[in-house]
Amino acid sequence: QVQLVESGGGLVQPGGSLRLSCAASGSMLKVNDMAWYRQAPGKQREPVASITSGGSTNYADSVKGRFTVSRDNAKNTVYLQMNSLKPEDTAVYSCNADVGVFGDSSYTQRVYWGQGTQVTVSS
Repeated sequence: QVQLVESGGGLVQPGGSLRLSCAASGSMLKVNDMAWYRQAPGKQREPVASITSGGSTNYADSVKGRFTVSRDNAKNTVYLQMNSLKPEDTAVYSCNADVGVFGDSSYTQRVYWGQGTQVTVSS
């Protein structure tokens, strides 16, 4: 019923910038908290940034001051602006969203994941 699709990944030089997007699609949705995670080679998946439906944000210490998460509620889309990228930022970045789905007489809520987009920071 719900799909999350990321875009914007790619190859960038150290110090460069990328903006990731993640759009939730479906009918009769209420998108609550949204977040970005990443998984680097040989490491566990870790949270990067999150944003509530009201716009409150938090960040991993490793990206504070460099990354900015934002959202467009009208489009059910979350963005991750990544500046001053470092090789250590290389990872698959995945979108996460807590979504409520309204049926004719029901409401279900669960967390959905996108397939991920590769970000590679290399010279």
